Amino acid sequence: QTGVYGFQVSVLQPATAVTHIELHRPEKRNAMNKAFWREMVECFTQIAEDPDCRVVVVSGAGDVFTAGIDLMDMASEVLQPEGDDMARTSWNMRRIIAKYQETFSVIERCPKPVVVAVQGACVGGGVDLITACDIRLCTQDAWFQVKEVDIGLAADVGTLQRLPKVIGSRSLVNELALTARKMYADEAKESGLVSRVFPDKEAMLAGALEMAGEIAGRSPVAVQGTKVNLIYSRDHSVAEGLNYMATWNMSMLQTEDVMKSAAASMEKKSPKTITFSKL
Repeated sequence: QTGVYGFQVSVLQPATAVTHIELHRPEKRNAMNKAFWREMVECFTQIAEDPDCRVVVVSGAGDVFTAGIDLMDMASEVLQPEGDDMARTSWNMRRIIAKYQETFSVIERCPKPVVVAVQGACVGGGVDLITACDIRLCTQDAWFQVKEVDIGLAADVGTLQRLPKVIGSRSLVNELALTARKMYADEAKESGLVSRVFPDKEAMLAGALEMAGEIAGRSPVAVQGTKVNLIYSRDHSVAEGLNYMATWNMSMLQTEDVMKSAAASMEKKSPKTITFSKL
C-alpha cells in the first residue's frame, strides 16, 4: 500500500501483527511535503483501529531518515496564510499549525507501540516525529538537529514539548534547540534520545523488527495498556497516574490473557507461544 497524495508513505507487513511504515521519498531525502502530513494522520488513524496490528516500525527509505520540512512545498500555506485582517489571518495560521501538530500527536495517541529507526540525518520535523514515538533506535552514522531556529522560527509541532520529557538534561535540550547544533549517535545514546545504536541500516532494521516481534508476541491488552498508562503518567502526578492505572486495570485485569500468560510462564514457555485474541 502506498500513499495516494504523492509523498509515498509505504505501508508493509513484514511479520505477523507488525506494521512497517517507511517514509518513501528518498530522491528528496524524505523531506516532509503537504501530502506527508495528511498521509501520516490517515495511516496512524487506521493502525490505531486495526486489530491485526500490535506494533509499528517507522523508518526512512534511502541513506537519510528525513531532511525535515519541505520548505518549497510548504511555503505557500505556512508563509502566506489567508485572511482579511490580522485576526482572521492569525486564526487561520493557528488552525494550520494545529493541523500539523496532529500529524505527530496521532502517533503518540495510537495505542500500538511505535519503534522508530533512524539512519543518517534526522532534521527539524524529523525530531518532532521521533519524539512522538515510543522507542528510538539509530545507526552509528545518524545525527539529529533541531533546525528551526536556523530558519527563523521556534519549533512548533512537538519537539519543544516532547524532547524535555525524553532527555533528562534540560540544559542539553535548551542547547540543542537554541543553537541548532548537530547531535551525533554516541551523544544521542548517552543522553537517552535513543536506546540502541547499530553499525548500519540493515542491522538496525533487523534489530527493530526483532524488537517489534518481541512486543507483538505479548498480550495486546497488556502492551497497549502499558503504552497508554506510560504516556498518561508522564503528563500527570504520581498520585493521578496510580488512580488512572487502578481504574484502567479494574477492567483490563479481567482478561483471559493473564491466565494464559501465567500458565505459559509456569511451563517455562515464551509468551510468543500463546495465541492471544485480537484487540
